[in-house]
Amino acid sequence: MNTIKKYIYRQFKRTETDIHQLNYLFWECTTRCNLSCLHCGSDCASEPSMPDMPLTDFLYALDTIPSPSKHFTVVLTGGEPLLRTDLEVCGREIRKRGMRWSMVTNGFLYTPEKHNALLNGGLGALTMSLDGLEKSHDWLRNTKHSFEKVDKAIELAVSSSRLNFDVVTCVNQRNINELEAIYEYLKGKNVKAWRLSTIVPIGRAANNPELKLWDFQFEELMTFIEEKRKLNELDVKFSCEGYVSYYETKVRDGYFFCRAGINIGSILIDGSVSACPNIDRSFSQGNIYRENFYEVWQNKFKPFRNRSWTKTGQCGECDEYENCQGSGMHLWHGDKKNVLECHHEKLY
Repeated sequence: MNTIKKYIYRQFKRTETDIHQLNYLFWECTTRCNLSCLHCGSDCASEPSMPDMPLTDFLYALDTIPSPSKHFTVVLTGGEPLLRTDLEVCGREIRKRGMRWSMVTNGFLYTPEKHNALLNGGLGALTMSLDGLEKSHDWLRNTKHSFEKVDKAIELAVSSSRLNFDVVTCVNQRNINELEAIYEYLKGKNVKAWRLSTIVPIGRAANNPELKLWDFQFEELMTFIEEKRKLNELDVKFSCEGYVSYYETKVRDGYFFCRAGINIGSILIDGSVSACPNIDRSFSQGNIYRENFYEVWQNKFKPFRNRSWTKTGQCGECDEYENCQGSGMHLWHGDKKNVLECHHEKLY
């Protein structure tokens, strides 16, 4: 990124931040989960402490948005959303309001019947997790036959031409050497889009060294993505998780921009209002059971929209701080005196 492009993009981010148009709203509709993944960053479990949020409560908050943007999308997440029995009803209610909706799933419960029901409920986009070939995927998902289930689910998702579908892969020590094979597998399944990410050392992943890439492996990942993007066979990209210095625009469509709290919000299981659901809960800005959701979105979120507080620890002396601004918000946990991971540092 040359100096002029860096300056222009910084100005663009400032404008986007000032406007803070809400385009994506994650709804943590359940924290129940049918798997027990090794890298889970939350407290999702088969019997969580919080019950599913009633649809009426979420819709009450959704209806506070006076005029949603044409890009506005509700993203159902969890936990595992497919454990809810009313997803089609949820989807239809969202569509009645002229809004689009999508879902993030592990695919284990994605059957032909569920696929058709969700499409009839207006499902427009779907993200599914595939974390390696059979052995490595089942290992990370900590569940036998998980790969078998998601394999069939991917076929179902691909079969619908109107569904905007992508696969996401968490790259770790077990699957870093399988990337080429996964790429060929996805091509063979006629998948059009593939996002790759690394694993943040929080939750169950905090003390598992097999989940963390060595610096040289991280650079291998960047090189792999760069080379595959040149082929234009599959829309391969690195996730929005962090600034990757000289790989910017080579591994994703644009420059790094953490849009959490700028264009992305969330309503969490207890009613808390935040940005991406995997951000530390201490960043919550309000609660739909006590406040008007849209007023919270418009008037709060100061830690997201002015990130000068991240200029501390290793970020405080970094020569790329202006372009990175502390990396992704999900990388600030605990005492927030230092970022958990620095992708820029890994590449030097």
